[in-house]
Amino acid sequence: MPNQISDEGWRSGRLLLTTGQAAEELGCAITTFRRLVRAGLLPGLSRHGVRVMIPLSAVQALSARRTAPLRQLDTGEIAVLRVDTAQPSDDPDRDWIGFAASLSPDVLTKALRGWWRCDPASVAAGGVLPVTLSGYVVAVLTGLERWERNAEGRHAFPDARLAGYVTDLVAPHTVITSGLDGDRRLAGLLLGTRLASQSGGAIAYVTTHAAD
Repeated sequence: MPNQISDEGWRSGRLLLTTGQAAEELGCAITTFRRLVRAGLLPGLSRHGVRVMIPLSAVQALSARRTAPLRQLDTGEIAVLRVDTAQPSDDPDRDWIGFAASLSPDVLTKALRGWWRCDPASVAAGGVLPVTLSGYVVAVLTGLERWERNAEGRHAFPDARLAGYVTDLVAPHTVITSGLDGDRRLAGLLLGTRLASQSGGAIAYVTTHAAD
């Protein structure tokens, strides 16, 4: 627990943290934590002037989220789509790019299925594309068999299906949006978990160790 809890938290009868204290508790940068706030994934927030306050219990729940059980997947490597909070898009085929819990499934699917710099064959071979925000799986895409390439060398997956997404990362609360058994299994397996990845771009490649 951080050494100092906010005065507002004591007065309100519950322990509240500033975004800086919450980030310290989770061992991440403040900017990383603020993406979760902006994406609407954290319930119970309160505002005191310009300060956003987060219940300590919510931060502890985030810290306790399990690591994605990648060994249960049927492939040795998967791609991971690392996104930011949803921002308006200039693309004619979508209004947003990135993730926000408030987006409808149709809008969210368009916001996530392209255009990314990647090896599309490797993405397709993985069979699933977990979408992470600040290291948590907030959405799962499947249906990656077909891709398109634009003039800038970026790729999109026009047939991608949204298997499910997270609306509350603390509980967590998830919405399963596909009726296919395989999609539902993958969404249930991955949504709300922690999945670390490193990449200079939006797409990272993660070994699952499924063959070990």
